[in-house]
Amino acid sequence: MTIGDHLQELHGLPAFDFPGADAKADGLPDAASVAWRVGVDSYESEEEWEEAFARFTAAVDPTQVRALIVGSWSDAYDSGPSEVFSALLAARERLPRLRALFVGDITFEECEISWIHQGDVTPLLGGFPDLLEFGVRGGQDLVFDAVRHESLRTVRVETGGLPVQVVRGIAASELPALEHLDLWLGTSWYGADAEIADLEPFLAGTRLPRLRRLALRNSEIQDEIAAALAAAPVVERLDALDLSMGTLGDRGAAALLEGQPLTHLKKLDLHHHFISEAMAERIRRSLEPAGVAVDLDDEQKPWDDDEDGGRFTAVAE
Repeated sequence: MTIGDHLQELHGLPAFDFPGADAKADGLPDAASVAWRVGVDSYESEEEWEEAFARFTAAVDPTQVRALIVGSWSDAYDSGPSEVFSALLAARERLPRLRALFVGDITFEECEISWIHQGDVTPLLGGFPDLLEFGVRGGQDLVFDAVRHESLRTVRVETGGLPVQVVRGIAASELPALEHLDLWLGTSWYGADAEIADLEPFLAGTRLPRLRRLALRNSEIQDEIAAALAAAPVVERLDALDLSMGTLGDRGAAALLEGQPLTHLKKLDLHHHFISEAMAERIRRSLEPAGVAVDLDDEQKPWDDDEDGGRFTAVAE
């Protein structure tokens, strides 16, 4: 699977594309009513992203903007968004109501997820202390150092391969308000090198006292993650657990069921999996009568018959 569609919403607001340079910016919606997506052509763009952003802040009232989606910048497959970040930080005083920011809403036609050159997002978090939601797509050159942010409730990092230094940076961060953490860990082929020990701060839950929704997904070590979660202290206070999009099979599913109770969950998302029909039925019988919404859609078949071989994540390249 690749990412073929742009975000449809952010911060509960419908996404709206700010018109390109060759279109009239007439009849725009109220600045606070949508999540604004600002982007330029990925290939041979005639306008740089920061120029499009300047047009945007001139056409709408930036003081009312609540959610902003950074679409493609020029040649995202070859260069990072340093100028994008500089433009955002330069405008921070004019964006006092900004509460949600997503960087890199780029489809595969614009640039494959693992080809997106990212950058150091830490200054963005420091520059926007009132953000409630932050998301980023693309793991190449991504830097997320340990930070303290009092307001963030949601952090989402989408990659085909998440570098361990990013995992460790997030794990070492002080995020007392965080309720939803969503990490696409990816595969070693595209740079994923985190091990279970690197996820331990999330599993223990002590650094994230308000965490209620945890997604550790799109991983080639999904069985190992499931086994670690079977006894992880954080699970007992979660409302939702997401192990979807990865290589989860019967071994990991059995570990989950044989570990601590999961009947308190509102949702268990396991879609895109390699679980047998018998094990899937066992999961349903164990959890659905307790009211847990279990997503076992998108069953996959391995490329070969080896117990742990031939599996693949939903998103890689």
